[in-house]
Amino acid sequence: MADEKPSIGPKLHYVAYCEHIKRHGFGEEVFSLKEVQQHTGDPDIWMIIHNRVYDVTKFMDEHPGGEEVLRDMAGKEATENFEDVGHSTDAREMMKEFEIGELAEADQKTTNPAEPDDTEPDDTEPTWLLPLGAVLLAALLYRYYGA
Repeated sequence: MADEKPSIGPKLHYVAYCEHIKRHGFGEEVFSLKEVQQHTGDPDIWMIIHNRVYDVTKFMDEHPGGEEVLRDMAGKEATENFEDVGHSTDAREMMKEFEIGELAEADQKTTNPAEPDDTEPDDTEPTWLLPLGAVLLAALLYRYYGA
């Protein structure tokens, strides 16, 4: 046992973690895009989804889409790819166990398109009013002419 060398993977992650603590202090881990880009294969694979950093190394064999999908996005911003697939609620819950921190604010991209669209006037009516009006009109016409 004394001759056994520790795995380099955990040691590298520990060293990166110690460097991170020196720079950012304790609390939620914050990683720069450059830090995430260094984790693209052996010993580990990280990716960014909605400005959160995930270490998906232990999920490689279990990923329903295959490990190649994860390898292709290793060290990258994967939000668009993740959303395009249409992951289930269960998949989104499962992600939490692989979350290791947040992307540094300077590297974050807006992933919630909640900005107002300038092409629409501000006084638009709710979109559900037109179908509701059509249904009510049809019901009144049926009652008046059909009965």
